[in-house]
Amino acid sequence: MKKLLILIITGIAILLMGNQGCDKKNDAERIQQRRTKQLLSEINRQIGMPNIKNFQQKKIMKMIYEECDREKLICYAYIVAKYSGKLIFLGKCVGYGVPFSAQYTNPMQYFDDPNGSLDAGSVVIPQADPNGLYMPTSSSATWLLLIDSKTKKPRPVYIEPEIIVSPFPLDIK
Repeated sequence: MKKLLILIITGIAILLMGNQGCDKKNDAERIQQRRTKQLLSEINRQIGMPNIKNFQQKKIMKMIYEECDREKLICYAYIVAKYSGKLIFLGKCVGYGVPFSAQYTNPMQYFDDPNGSLDAGSVVIPQADPNGLYMPTSSSATWLLLIDSKTKKPRPVYIEPEIIVSPFPLDIK
């Protein structure tokens, strides 16, 4: 009985010491977090927010989104030659292309633990796209719907080199 009591007390002591270490770490993080918030408040007090009146960048972004959304948008695709930097005409394409790393669905999902040991929604894990693949978070590749010169129909082409896509033909020499 004495041995059991000593084991219990020792176990509790170890847990408490472990928690104290965590608390010290959390305390340090809380201090840093609080100090950072104070500094950000001071920065805002001294400098303030920019006096933006025309929202030009937002207007430009809206125009770009609307232009990219046009159904009949035909563009001209070029590859940038690796060593010379010259543009090589690839062909006409539908729209501006889609980055290979773009995902059709949300790339993350909430994990619901079937055993109930975790709070619902407390863990976020990767989610496959509808094709069952886990797409990369970044890539320099692009999907283009190039217009087939023989059939005149758009066909998907995967491109990894640097490309330029323009809504008008570029004057390349």
